[in-house]
Amino acid sequence: MCVDFNKKAMKLTIIQSDIKWNAPEENLRHLSELIDTARGSQIYVVPEMFSTGFVTEPSTIAPDSARAAEEWMRQTAQKLDACIIGSIATPVEGGYVNRCRIVSADGSGVAYDKHHLFTYGGEHRHYTAGQSRVQMQCAGAVVCPLVCYDLRFPVWSRQRRGEHYDIAIYVASWPESRTGAWRSLLRARAIENQCYVAGVNRVGTDPACKYSGASMIVDPYGNDLAVCGDNTECAVTAEIDMERLRAFRKKFPVLDDADNYTLN
Repeated sequence: MCVDFNKKAMKLTIIQSDIKWNAPEENLRHLSELIDTARGSQIYVVPEMFSTGFVTEPSTIAPDSARAAEEWMRQTAQKLDACIIGSIATPVEGGYVNRCRIVSADGSGVAYDKHHLFTYGGEHRHYTAGQSRVQMQCAGAVVCPLVCYDLRFPVWSRQRRGEHYDIAIYVASWPESRTGAWRSLLRARAIENQCYVAGVNRVGTDPACKYSGASMIVDPYGNDLAVCGDNTECAVTAEIDMERLRAFRKKFPVLDDADNYTLN
């Protein structure tokens, strides 16, 4: 499908890819090929643990795989003159975190450590939960990176007074069996937070699950702007219309009536 984009608008591209199990070099090369089919965006998003697959026992992966993935993000952001977003199983003092990074073209960035660990899959046994949300300006929009299971917890994602964001990014390894919930929750997060939402899932299989993708970009009204097909790799792009977002929030100021609370 040919989309006539406004050349002055900000564009966001999501990359729905298969991920070969614990094969960082091959996965990074393949992601570069997919990204090259969708040049011209200001933000690119790749899935959770994009270089290895969802590894619940991170001690089994190559010690330098996190550094290689981080370097790939830096080089790719510089090459594209864009921000790139994705999560990496990252060693830290005392263990590991599932760390979602935003890296900009100049090498600056932020890191968000997944807050809600997937105990059903054993993630809590080997990873430490992050305790803080982060935000970053990318191409004129405030972006809030989140990871997979965080999607099920609306209070953590909620817009907070004085900390409003424009785009929520969920990078994921979300199993095919729960695809219906994935789609519904992405739309709900967009509607309740009056923001754009990008949910980027993988396809393929790993030793534990099958993944069908269903990656999508949703507007603040809950409408699908760009959708990847099931069980296929793809790169799709949508416009992020900041003027439309600001006008919507001004006309219908839901966020002004939000609860004033402090998260523990």
